[in-house]
Amino acid sequence: MGRISLTNDLPSTSLKADRFRVAGCVLVCLLPLALAWNSLRTLLPLLAENETFSQIPLIPLVSIFILYLNRRTLFHNVTWAWSLGTALLIPGTILLAAPRLTSQNLNSTNQIILVVFGIAIFWMGSFALFFGPRTFWDARFPLLFLLFMVPIPEPTLSKVVYFLQKESTEAAELFFRLVGIPYIRQGFFFALPGVTIHVAEECSGIRSTLALLITTVLVSHFLLKSNWKKALLCVAIVPISILKNGLRIVTLSALAIYVNPDFLYGNLHHHGGIVFLLIGLVPLILMLGWLRKSERTIMQPLPDGRAFRKLAL
Repeated sequence: MGRISLTNDLPSTSLKADRFRVAGCVLVCLLPLALAWNSLRTLLPLLAENETFSQIPLIPLVSIFILYLNRRTLFHNVTWAWSLGTALLIPGTILLAAPRLTSQNLNSTNQIILVVFGIAIFWMGSFALFFGPRTFWDARFPLLFLLFMVPIPEPTLSKVVYFLQKESTEAAELFFRLVGIPYIRQGFFFALPGVTIHVAEECSGIRSTLALLITTVLVSHFLLKSNWKKALLCVAIVPISILKNGLRIVTLSALAIYVNPDFLYGNLHHHGGIVFLLIGLVPLILMLGWLRKSERTIMQPLPDGRAFRKLAL
């Protein structure tokens, strides 16, 4: 009696080949980490200090987990893809070396961003090389998800932060009017009864906005079928994040005015972002439920008339 295998009784030679591909891909993926070790050492402090760098360690783990979840459907027809793999490995390697070649033209933060971008592209190329174009295409979501590792470079980051700062100030002014708190506004400053607040760059909510975006992209991938509905849910993050920031500013200000001025400097100010992040998730969850309810699937016949494919509307 033959032994029962958990791998659908694949031949041992096939299993060995698959293990070789996985081991080879992992080893090749370690190469950019070794090549860019000096740059990566300067990255470690930024993970704790810079709001747009903190997601870097988490993103690869999420991509690996998604690949693992879909392993039975992804890796059933693997091949080698030297052309596609090389087409990604070469630019990835160039990006890894770019900071050394352009160190005088880029600040240290943007140099590290280039390295992280190069690592992501290199990993994509490694996957394509070892598993082939078909598997690469089928795994495009977790592979493209790696791009969330790449922080927003300057000067784009400053423009995004300024936009969120400005619109959050507008949202705060709207909430001040709604709740009837008297104020005098000058730019990013609000003169309130007994206190004056400044909507600083740190109040822009860039970190929570990125967290909402990454979470929404993941959730929409698993729960929505229609691409335009996925895009709609992601676009909704911008106004929701702005309103959430405005609500946070007004809540802290009201507590400072009517309860204790120390609320402007306490734990709720510095560590209470998670509370308002959860508040921001509420309208996203409601919108997600509506979009899921509105989706329906139809079966469209393929040209040969013998098979059908699903279409989400």
